[in-house]
Amino acid sequence: MAGQLVELSGQRLWICAEDGAPLAAERDAVEILGDALGAGAEWVVIPVARLSADFLDLKTRLAGEALQKFVTYGRRVVILGDVSEAVAASNALRDFVRESNRGRHVWFVGDHDELARRLG
Repeated sequence: MAGQLVELSGQRLWICAEDGAPLAAERDAVEILGDALGAGAEWVVIPVARLSADFLDLKTRLAGEALQKFVTYGRRVVILGDVSEAVAASNALRDFVRESNRGRHVWFVGDHDELARRLG
């Protein structure tokens, strides 16, 4: 299963399955985006388990390119899960996560409860 469409706080979310292919290239983002668009989702929720090892290394530019793809097509994105270890190891990632969470298009949240609070 590629994912599941759910409604939360009046928003339609495409929640990617944790056991899918890793988000390792821009084309992987395009595939996820296609699933979300086909389902009519406003949000795309990507579990941390689906991120490739390079995703949170901002020098690879993968995170920026992939996340921009979603935003360009009018979908908001949530990275769901614990990224604290990667954030602690990178000032640039810490700043990226903080700035993303201040915005409306890309959020990093620890769990479903935090996501529900932010949407509510």
